[in-house]
Parts: sequence; structure tokens; C-alpha cells
Amino acid sequence: MTASFDCLYSFRRCPYAMRARLGVLFAGLQVELREVTLKNKPAQMLAISPKGTVPVLRLANGAVIEESRDIMVWALEQQDPQGLLDATILDQANALIEQNDNEFKHWLDRYKYADRHVEMTQTEYRQRGEAFLQVLETLLERSPYLLGNDPSIGDIGVMPFVRQFAHVDRDVFGQLPYPNLQRWLQHWLAHPLFLQTMIKLPVWRESDDMVVFPSRA
Repeated sequence: MTASFDCLYSFRRCPYAMRARLGVLFAGLQVELREVTLKNKPAQMLAISPKGTVPVLRLANGAVIEESRDIMVWALEQQDPQGLLDATILDQANALIEQNDNEFKHWLDRYKYADRHVEMTQTEYRQRGEAFLQVLETLLERSPYLLGNDPSIGDIGVMPFVRQFAHVDRDVFGQLPYPNLQRWLQHWLAHPLFLQTMIKLPVWRESDDMVVFPSRA
């Protein structure tokens, strides 16, 4: 039984790992979940993925998927009951995730850790990040989700990063002129699958019993 589960190394608070777990949940799959601490990464994870970042998925056949976007796609290609990989909007979804990962994340990191990046003020970093928030707000003026009336991989690929941006200073975020984005984020924060994504698990040790995610007991 143990060998039949794909094994996902994850870290609860990492937005990349969050979206990988969301992909698994929306696909209706189960994996073995190994919660790691980034200060003491397990040798088993480093052996299959020397880059040392999460998430990392080791498939039951021995193949390894090291990027969160690829893990989402892998999961949803197995099963996609809610149509998150809708081919008619997939190019748009990929473009949003690309902008999130390559542009927004840059400013998000500097906004969150402004004391480490003294070239600009925290406010200036926030304003740079808001360029992406404005893109999302415009999309959400037209529909409840980023690319239509139903969620897509674009939503679950971007949401954990917007959440992190909002949580840098929740009072400031609540005052920003993005009512549709704030509604969308609150919807996701209360979504049953996101709540399941954020369940706290103990840090994995080799001697532990296997943790199956999601639990269906």
C-alpha cells in the first residue's frame, strides 16, 4: 500500500507548496505528504532534488517533479473534475502564473522583507507589487474568478502569493482600492479546499507513520 502513493515534500506556509497541494486537492488525488522544515531539510528530499526547495513530488514510479507549476499540471492531468485546465483559457492562465512568478514574486519578496532590501522603502515595494494586483482587479471586475465564472489553474496558481502579499500588512491591504480582488481573496481563504491545504502537520521524520493527504478517514 505504501508504495502506491506518490510522495509530496511540502512546507505549509510556502506559497509554491500551497498551490501544489491545491492542485492535488482539486484533482481529487491522495499523496503521501512529508512536511519539512526549511532549516533542516531531510536528506531523502535533497537526494531526489538537490535544489532544496519545496514542493518536490516523487512519483511512485521513481520520477521526480520539482516545480510547483508542473505538480499542479501533473495532478490535474490525472483528474480534473472542475475543469481547471480548460483549454480555452489555458494560455491566459499560464501568462498570469508567469507574471506572478517572474514579476510579482520579485516585488512581494522585497515588500515582505523590506529591511533586507534598503534600496527602496517598503511602501515603494508595495506599490511596485500593486501593478499586478491592478491586473487581477481588472479581470475580477468582469467575473468572480480571474478567467471566468469558474476557477482555473490561474486562480490556484496565483492566490497563495496574493495571500502572502495581503498578510504583510492586512490593514494596509484592506484599504487598497481593489474591492474585487479583496472579495476574491476572502472567498479563497474560506474555501474548504484551501482550509484543507492549510491543516497543520508535524514535521516529517523517517520513523513516522505515513501521512496520507488529504485524509479521507
